[in-house]
This record gives sequence, C-alpha cells and structure tokens, in this order.
Amino acid sequence: MSRLHYDIVGSFLRPAELKKARTEFEDGKIKQADLTAVEDKLIKELVQKEIEHDLKIVTDGEFRRSYWHLDTFWGFGGIKHTKQEHGYLFHDEETRNDSAQVEGKIKFTGEHPDLSAFKYLKKVVDELGADVIPRQSIPAPAQFYAELVRGKENVAALRKVYSSDDELFADISNAYRDLILALYDAGCRDVKLDDCTWGMVVDDHFWKSHLQGDFSLEDLKKKYLKLNNDAIKDLPKDLRVSTHICRGNYHSTWAAKGGYGPVADSLFANEDVSAFYLEFDDERSGNFEPIKEVPDDEEVVLGLVTSKRPELETETDLKARIKDASQYHPFDELSLSTQCGFSSTEEGNKLTEEDQWKKIDLVVKTAKDVWGNDAK
Repeated sequence: MSRLHYDIVGSFLRPAELKKARTEFEDGKIKQADLTAVEDKLIKELVQKEIEHDLKIVTDGEFRRSYWHLDTFWGFGGIKHTKQEHGYLFHDEETRNDSAQVEGKIKFTGEHPDLSAFKYLKKVVDELGADVIPRQSIPAPAQFYAELVRGKENVAALRKVYSSDDELFADISNAYRDLILALYDAGCRDVKLDDCTWGMVVDDHFWKSHLQGDFSLEDLKKKYLKLNNDAIKDLPKDLRVSTHICRGNYHSTWAAKGGYGPVADSLFANEDVSAFYLEFDDERSGNFEPIKEVPDDEEVVLGLVTSKRPELETETDLKARIKDASQYHPFDELSLSTQCGFSSTEEGNKLTEEDQWKKIDLVVKTAKDVWGNDAK
C-alpha cells in the first residue's frame, strides 16, 4: 500500500444507544447476547460512516471495550480483573480504579476479546465490499508490564508467579506475539500498538510522584524496547505494525507532559515498527526536533488535530506545522492524524459526535491539499 498521508488513532465516542445497553447489561436487565447485538449494529453503522468520510483504514471504534488497554490485558490467561485503592491520576481528574493482576503464567489461550472483535470488523468490511483496511489496535507489551507493576499489591502478586523479569518478559512477549499471529490468521494486516509508557517517561514530575523513589530512565527504556520488539519480531512481511505514543487521554484530560527528546534515541531509532503516531496538539508535546531520530524510510504520523477539544484547528496552521516538521523528517514520509482517539475509555472526551466528524474531515481535507494525489 502506498503512503496514505492521513489517518486517525481509532476510538470513537460511544453512541447513547451503546451506553444505555452497557448500563442495562451491568444492571442485569439484558443478557450478553443482547449487548452484543447492539454493539454489532452500531459497529456496522460506524464502519459505513468511516467509509463515507473517506477513511481508508477503519476500526470498530473500540465499541466493545471499556478501556483502551485493560480489556486486552484481562483477555490473556494468567490475568485477573482487580480494583485498586485509586485509579490513574490525570490532570484534575482521577479515573476509575480497575487494574490487571497476575494470578498464573501469562499466555494467549487461543481465545481473546480482541480476536473476536477483529473477526466481526473484518466480516463487516468484507460484506460492504469496501476497499479499506480493518485495523486492530492493542495496548503495547510495555504498557502491560507497566500495569502489572503498578502498586505494591500488583508487584506482590507478580512475584508469587515470576521470580525473574526474564521469564516474565518472555511470557508477555510470547502471549502478544501469539495474539498478533492469531489476528493475522483472521485476516488482519494492520496492527497498532498504543503505548503511554514512553509518554510518561519523558515527564520527570510524573515519575517522581508515581514511583516515589529512585529509578533509572535508561533501564526503563531498555525494558520497554525489549518487551515491544520481542513481541513483534519475525512477523509476516505483509503485516503493518505501527505504534501510537500517548501522554494519556481520559475525559479530555492528560496524564503527562514533555517532548519526545529523552526517549528518541531508543524509541524512534530502535523500535521495529513501520510508523509512529505522535501527539503534537499543544505545548505539552514539545517541538518536532526529536523525530529526526526516526529512520528516513519510516512514517511519522503527526497528531496535530486534538481529539480533546471541540474547537477546530485551521488548515493554515496545520499546513505550517507540517512544513515545520518536514525540516526533521522527509516530507513524503509524513502524514496527518488526530492526536489521539476520541474515546480511549467509554467515558469519552468532551466533544460531540458532530465535532468528532468535523475533526476527521479536517484531517482528510488538509492532507489531500498538502500531499495532493499522493494522499489519495
């Protein structure tokens, strides 16, 4: 596939009908089959709308998930759904307090909610006969590890099963690789690894407040890089693997700030993906200079259009920022996207569905103006 030059990160605001069905299911008023039927209907409607808005890579909006990451973790063998005393601490807001904890050896069991979700998305695309690519987004292996060591209780549970990180890292990477290969066998040719770990590493305040002790930035970078690269090594050549590097996206709030500079030498230079989806929507993101570390033949997708606020950016400003970025990475290897998903968790960001589609239309139109025929 030639370079597209525009894209989105993938999650969509949950429709009112879906929120109602989820509440009724949690209250025991409807059965799982009833909820699934609502999800199926709304996902098909979403894919049709994505196609109408000229998106060439489509998602299911993550309509079956509560969280962008925890639902995936809970789908692996050896992991249980737990609650912590506190949720994630975002700027001015605290999330729900769900977590994932080790209770046995981590493995892909052959069944997984992400695999089931993708199979339905692929079925919808095939039935529509559209020339689009169905994508499956999953949280990165490094993100999984970060959750398993979040808090003393998680660490204690982890050490009951794994005495060494070597064994733990091998099982995490193997479980992920098995899931990705199962997705491939189901027809998936585009997998995106969503990853907040690198976005947190660059924020000194975040680490001081969360780890409350000494830590080695170099050690963390090595761990994260090994976990991610081991999971995606020796995959089929026609499977596109990309990564989205996030600083937190919950109810229009954020968790960390800081430019990509401190991790560019590890992440950009050495993670074995073909594209980096990067957030550059406000002053928290730093400048474009770190992208010079991305190899010239790999894609940098500039997340210039924020998914957190309804106000529309201007084409003039977007074009100027793309030109600025091209000082550090080849113009033909740049693309434009939204900064993050519109609903990384089911709460969603503080904008309307109409705002959401206006943002997407702006991305598509601007990219076509900037790259012309190359943007399709």
